[in-house]
Amino acid sequence: VQLQASGGGLVQAGGSLRLSCAASGGTFSMHHMGWFRQAPGKEREFVAAITWYGSNKYYTDSSKGRFTISRDNAKNTLYLQMNSLKPEDTAIYYCAARNRWNITDFSTTYTSPSTYYYWGQGTLVTVSS
Repeated sequence: VQLQASGGGLVQAGGSLRLSCAASGGTFSMHHMGWFRQAPGKEREFVAAITWYGSNKYYTDSSKGRFTISRDNAKNTLYLQMNSLKPEDTAIYYCAARNRWNITDFSTTYTSPSTYYYWGQGTLVTVSS
């Protein structure tokens, strides 16, 4: 499956952005999905994840309450609504996918980049203070 992230941009602290990740070339609805981010000089870190049917959503302490992950399987699209943005949210945001058929422990491995087989190209989010 090919992933294309979009929706990044420059926003002031306290503002909002909605990221999108369009999937093609595979059965999007059969994939668990995740959002990661990578700031300059830092490792890629987990932001949020959602299971293939959307029944379970996972967040970090930092993203919980401010970010909302969702998916529209009919549109083959993953979303990340980001509110109350902070300068420390500045990073390149990546979407990632893992087929549900070849993993049984997604609920315990969703934070690891190695769990995901497919990655989008990233979209830059810059939050100014």
